[in-house]
Amino acid sequence: MFTYAALTAAMLAAILIGLFVGGTALSPHDVFDALLHPHAGTDATAIVWTLRLPRIAIAAVVGASLAVAGFVLQGLLRNPLVDPFLTGVSAGAAAAVAIAVATGVGVAYVTPLGFVAGLASALVVATLARRGNGIDVERLILAGVSLSALFSAIVTIALLGLGRGNGDAILAWLAGSLAGRGWHELAITLPYVAIGFVLAIAAVPALNAMRLGSNVAQTVGVDVARTQWLVLAASTLLAAAAVTLSGIVGFVGLIVPHMARRIAGTDARRSLVACAMLGATLVPLADALARSVAPPLEIPLGVLLALAGVPAFLYLYLRPRGRLWGT
Repeated sequence: MFTYAALTAAMLAAILIGLFVGGTALSPHDVFDALLHPHAGTDATAIVWTLRLPRIAIAAVVGASLAVAGFVLQGLLRNPLVDPFLTGVSAGAAAAVAIAVATGVGVAYVTPLGFVAGLASALVVATLARRGNGIDVERLILAGVSLSALFSAIVTIALLGLGRGNGDAILAWLAGSLAGRGWHELAITLPYVAIGFVLAIAAVPALNAMRLGSNVAQTVGVDVARTQWLVLAASTLLAAAAVTLSGIVGFVGLIVPHMARRIAGTDARRSLVACAMLGATLVPLADALARSVAPPLEIPLGVLLALAGVPAFLYLYLRPRGRLWGT
């Protein structure tokens, strides 16, 4: 109980920090007055409700989605080096966005195209990895890596063929950012996020059993093939929604599951909740830092998380305390 209380306090702290950070300085009185009077019509009200609150909410959703997607995939594959983009979601979305920008597709259609392309990429990977009624783990990894390499090549070709302005637009999306996102974008993706979380929760009992291996899980009545498809669907929806909202933000889905297991233990029921809460804390904090380090410029969110994520992952991975994956 203390663990979840501490995580809740950390999330609330991240929200407050995000509310106070921005290009316009607001006093604590201005912020709390705007929160209590959303229709006051003041500048502080507009800043808080139109810019900062939706950005914090989107950051929390992105963080929780990527963290849970990484957690269930790592649990399924029993591999601590797996991240949510293994299924080619991010690479497929990136290729679609690059092609859309290169061909002059309207801005309003770019993000939906990225979402659809991410889902389609994951579907192709799942089809290639299918064996019988289930999924072959080695095929899944090979198909995901191969398609990601192909899509990366497409992005590179698109960047080489574009002028500097459009090329910069693609690079900004690839680097990850929450700039320009609002309540509308969040409302569009929330149904997919909700379905992804429901599927992930449904897979938790089976993931607990599969910690000891697929064969052992089958002997206790787990439908391994069903679990594989359940986890793949959950991780794909969550990762695609996150990519749609923020562009490509790496390391969250790789690192946070390790942190959650260290905090809450290897029981998937406890770790999944801790994972979502940690993700919903980490990304809002990172976004606040990205906005405040060199105002009025913003450090790309994906770049900032990579700079912090690499040392954190190496520390977790090389730390002698136990193994990363409890079995």
